Amino acid sequence: MSGKILKRPRVRALAAALAAGIAVASCAYPTPYQPAGTASDRNGYSDQQIENDRFQVNFAGNSLTSRETVERYLLYRSAELTLQKGFDHFILVSRDTETRTTTTVDRSWGNPGPWGYWRPSWRWYRPRYGWRSWDPFYDDPFMRDFDVRTINQYQATAEIVVGRGPKPGSNVRAFDAREVIDRLGPSIELPKAR
Repeated sequence: MSGKILKRPRVRALAAALAAGIAVASCAYPTPYQPAGTASDRNGYSDQQIENDRFQVNFAGNSLTSRETVERYLLYRSAELTLQKGFDHFILVSRDTETRTTTTVDRSWGNPGPWGYWRPSWRWYRPRYGWRSWDPFYDDPFMRDFDVRTINQYQATAEIVVGRGPKPGSNVRAFDAREVIDRLGPSIELPKAR
């Protein structure tokens, strides 16, 4: 009887650890080609009809999704939307890619020590440089462990006008939707089955 009681907490702990590992691993991939999710996760594509033949198309990626991928997925979604609405070609009226940059500083101060997380600070005098100080809450002149990371996230937006028949040959912003799907299709990463 005691063996069953001990095994259940172990199984629960193992299941919890496995679920946490899967959750962390699912966040460690670039945004796949998918519809944008909830308000907390806006990564993916979205579109809005402005007029009968005019749409606004967006694709937002997470911090692991490159700018090139975000822009390629935007073109692919534009072509896919064009065909879904029964049209043959689209013209990019406007196109923009925004970059959101976040810089973080991660200081590993180790264990709290006898004073908790409060640390003492020092001042010293150097003849050539004058008075210097050290405080653990500012940059460390002793070059100990801290990590500065810059994270970029990209969102591409386009306004397109769709049309039927062959694309206008003289317009360099015109795309044949079927040709875009054929050429970009092999490079599109769809969400993995869960």
